[in-house]
Amino acid sequence: MPIKNYTTKVPAVQTVGEIQGILAAHGARKVMMDYAENGKVTAVTFALDCCGSLHGFRLEARPDGVKAVMAKERTKCDDEQAERIAWRNLKDWIAAQVALVETEQATMDELFFPKLIDRNEKTLYEVFQTGQLMLGDGG
Repeated sequence: MPIKNYTTKVPAVQTVGEIQGILAAHGARKVMMDYAENGKVTAVTFALDCCGSLHGFRLEARPDGVKAVMAKERTKCDDEQAERIAWRNLKDWIAAQVALVETEQATMDELFFPKLIDRNEKTLYEVFQTGQLMLGDGG
């Protein structure tokens, strides 16, 4: 089964703009882009008001992963297409998350919690992966 959005022609920069709009419409107080040296957007960082203060969250597009999957499927995919697919899939994921907010099933900070960033620009999930964030045994 082909990966979602594998034929997209929507420029990555346009999709990033759509992501900004979605986040702003759903409570983001600040939205900024992280750029690679080549000028390509690598991540969208945004702030939400959580528990009375602003907290940052980071969402990254990972075109290298897209390109690897496309290669496994033996589907032609250059760097530009991988970037378009990665951003489009991320936008669709964000839209699915905010659908839960719109139907009052969750809050923005609840849904994006794993993407919360600390003072070292690491997401909560990244910190958890290193073993530095210890949770109980669930019992």
